[in-house]
Amino acid sequence: MNRLSVEEYKDSQKTPLVVVLDHVRSLYNVGSVFRTADAFRLQGVCLCGITARPPHPEIHKTALGAEDSVEWQYFEHTEDCVQYLKDQGYTVLAVEQCENSTMLNKIKNEELRVKNERFAVVLGNEVKGVQQQVIDMCDGCLEIPQYGTKHSMNVSVTAGIVIWELFKMMEEKDE
Repeated sequence: MNRLSVEEYKDSQKTPLVVVLDHVRSLYNVGSVFRTADAFRLQGVCLCGITARPPHPEIHKTALGAEDSVEWQYFEHTEDCVQYLKDQGYTVLAVEQCENSTMLNKIKNEELRVKNERFAVVLGNEVKGVQQQVIDMCDGCLEIPQYGTKHSMNVSVTAGIVIWELFKMMEEKDE
């Protein structure tokens, strides 16, 4: 199936996208984000606050080894992570329902690319979402449109949708 080894993966060119997990409680969600990050060869994952870190059996159960291939960093405070990423030249976007958020299905590649070539998306706690002080530090907010009775989705599902949409935009730009 032409799968990369962990060493080949680490040496490969990465998609300039980082996922930041802001106080995510579920280790299964953390593992799932690692697995999706591996699938799209993301630059990395930042784990913040109470978010668990590898190695851990519950992370491994859903990551299936992606926690070994994807680069990750831990920050005690998400605000420090956001500032670090901004200092590294990333445009940081919270994935949250908030005033003036941009609907993911309405965002255009050109809008994102005007500011930067490197992005980070912040995903929040399963109950409380992204902390307000973190949202305030971000360059903007992305929101997934929802048409049912619920106004939230599982954080790992949200990560998959957002990563896929941003990956497609980045891929279109490179064509």
